[in-house]
Amino acid sequence: MTENYKIIGNFIKDMSSETPDTPTYIFVRDKISKYKLNIDINSKAVKNGIIEVNTILRFSDQPEILKKAHFEITYTSIVKVDEKVSDKKEMEKIILCDVPNKIYPDLERIFLNLLTDSGYPGIKFEKKIDFTELYKQRAN
Repeated sequence: MTENYKIIGNFIKDMSSETPDTPTYIFVRDKISKYKLNIDINSKAVKNGIIEVNTILRFSDQPEILKKAHFEITYTSIVKVDEKVSDKKEMEKIILCDVPNKIYPDLERIFLNLLTDSGYPGIKFEKKIDFTELYKQRAN
């Protein structure tokens, strides 16, 4: 099947690593395996069939934990959608499934480097994110 979109660019819109102090760093270093990865995707039309797709990763502990670090990245993809795409469902699939599946390997590498460079080496996300499956679950 021919792709009905083209990613014309990607960039890091925002990136954050917050560890407030040394006691928190020591606490988090021992507990970071309990942190959860959350994903959010949003988009907005720019002009002439160009869409900005923001894929946001957040890696954090439960809200009730006081000593915690927070890691977040917003990775933006500039997407040119084929003018033949007019169906809302098809557009939704491009934004929520196709683009994230294509950019995720780079996004994960950048995010893991952020964690390593923030003093938390060796973190791996055991489960690979299947945006196709998430999209199907959302549709049901």
